[in-house]
Amino acid sequence: MFAFEEWHSALEMKLYLHRFVHHVGGLPDLSALKFTKYNQYESLVLPLTKWLIGQGVTFRFDTEVTGIGFDITPGRKQATRVEWLDGGEPGGTDLGADDLLFTTIGSLTENSDNGDHHTAARLDEGPAPAWDLWRKIARLDEAFGRPEVFCGNIPESKWESATVTTLDARIPKLIEKIAQRDPFSGKVVTGGIVTARDSSWLMSWTVNRQPHFKQQPADQIVVWLYGLFTDRPGDYVAKPMQDCTGEEITREWLYHLGAPVEDIAELAASGALCVPVMMPYVTSFFLPRRAGDRPDVVPEGAVNFAFIGQFAETTRDTIFTTEYSVRTGMEAAYRLLGVERGVPEVVGSTYDIRALLDAAGHLRDGKTIGLPGPEILRKRLLGRLNETEIGELLTEFGLIPEAP
Repeated sequence: MFAFEEWHSALEMKLYLHRFVHHVGGLPDLSALKFTKYNQYESLVLPLTKWLIGQGVTFRFDTEVTGIGFDITPGRKQATRVEWLDGGEPGGTDLGADDLLFTTIGSLTENSDNGDHHTAARLDEGPAPAWDLWRKIARLDEAFGRPEVFCGNIPESKWESATVTTLDARIPKLIEKIAQRDPFSGKVVTGGIVTARDSSWLMSWTVNRQPHFKQQPADQIVVWLYGLFTDRPGDYVAKPMQDCTGEEITREWLYHLGAPVEDIAELAASGALCVPVMMPYVTSFFLPRRAGDRPDVVPEGAVNFAFIGQFAETTRDTIFTTEYSVRTGMEAAYRLLGVERGVPEVVGSTYDIRALLDAAGHLRDGKTIGLPGPEILRKRLLGRLNETEIGELLTEFGLIPEAP
């Protein structure tokens, strides 16, 4: 729902249906979604970073990994060296069989560019270090995946998002009119993505629980929005989204929000601040793929290294979720360290007839299945059916009416 485009992977869509079939009933109001109290950086990343530092982990910033060396022989693969640039200075370290290397391959946010209220974000199609690193690795062995499948088609993997901070009290009123919730209540506001279905950009926006940032002023609302079709002219602003400044994107959003047309220019100019971000690779993991395009978390024969993140292959789970990244990390650590503990299973709802029937009932909007034939025959059939476990299940989930 969130980022699929018409040319994206039917395989991934299938995986999503299997993975989340038990949440079909929550689609009308997105009640299945869970949110952190603040933004994910302050709620998840910073606490985890603080904990890891306390465990002795060293973070090296302004450091770009430029290459990984491997010793590859039949039936055995060992990472032997990591090369990097630290503040522009070359460096590296040798690796032995007892050193462990966990590598995040690919990057959704690589080459992202920020604009501002008066400057459009640019599409950066230049060198992409994270992707270049995977390319170098992939040349060494076919088991290391095929990165070009994911990073070689920017027109089909890009889209643009923006953060709008409201400064004028009239804008939160427009949000409240649509969400039917007070955005200053401290509770979840939209509960998920709101899509302007008639938007040429296919623009969507969301307002999470406010304040979204701990230091956010109490009278401001932070809105996140994005457009899937960034190269089409807008409906109010006659320019492609990718060419628009933050102010112009705000105008288009206010138009679809239902702001009075005569107020749009003024509200966009002085009633909000907008920071657009162009991301060339943000939907790259949805591009059509085949077996082998993503390497296994621990490739066959690997003794001291693993691939983790959204572009490593693990079973049944779906990408673009926090769970997928966590699952690949757990799988990598458990396998390389010989931890005798199972990685938590993906919810097995796709194999549960109750979950499938419940989803079918919701997809039919609660309407029962019409039975053919004369009324007297239908009643007798329902009566016989309701004497079986199948009938009880069909009745329980609203697919057939209860027998009279």
